[in-house]
Order: sequence, then structure tokens, then C-alpha cells
Amino acid sequence: MDERERYEQGISTRRAVLGDAHVDRAVKTSNDFNREFQDLITRYAWGEIWTRPGLARRERSLITLAMMVALGREEEFRLHLRASFRNGVTREEIREVLLQTAIYCGVPAANSAFRMAQQVFAEMDASSE
Repeated sequence: MDERERYEQGISTRRAVLGDAHVDRAVKTSNDFNREFQDLITRYAWGEIWTRPGLARRERSLITLAMMVALGREEEFRLHLRASFRNGVTREEIREVLLQTAIYCGVPAANSAFRMAQQVFAEMDASSE
């Protein structure tokens, strides 16, 4: 696959996982400073890794959530938490991932993640009414 094909596959996967609104914002706010970075993550994170056959998107979402907790990446955690539902992840599975992060990433990290998850769930519930 050439780089253009990888980009097209990546942008399609990125849209499917994160949603058109998020991707459209990222593309719209792209500029001379960050354009190459946006291209890089589209081609490699989304076009190379998220499209690999070894794990389903649902599994990749769960793994990504755990890694965002471990790294303390709140903004990315919230983004991928919302996205995980597009990949078939349930709230119960998210709870289990967060419980496991308490053991392997630390109670404070899991505590923050539980708090953020509750906020995101409340926002999602309010917007679906």
C-alpha cells in the first residue's frame, strides 16, 4: 500500500472511530505547524495500526483507554471513551478496564478515570435526550 492509500484508509478508520465532527475539526484546524503531524497520525495510527487484522476495533478501544489512564492523558481518555461506544464497548466493560487500571496504574489514576467517565457518560446521556 502506498502512502496515499494508507492515508485514505486511515482517514476512513479515524472517522469511523472518532466521528466526522472530531476529524473535521482536526482537519479544519490543521496549519503549517501541525499539518505533518495530522498526516502522520492519520497514516500510521489510523491507517496502519487501527486497521491491522490482529485485534478488533473494540479491543483496540479497551487497550487505548487503559493506556490513556496509565499515561494520565485526560483529553485523549475522554475522546477515546466516547469513541469506544462506536466500537461496541459497553459501560460495564469500561468499568472493568478502570478497575484493572487501579491495580496496574494506581488508584489515583483510576479514581480520576472513573470521575472523567462519569462526566462523559452524563454528557452523553444528556445529549441523547
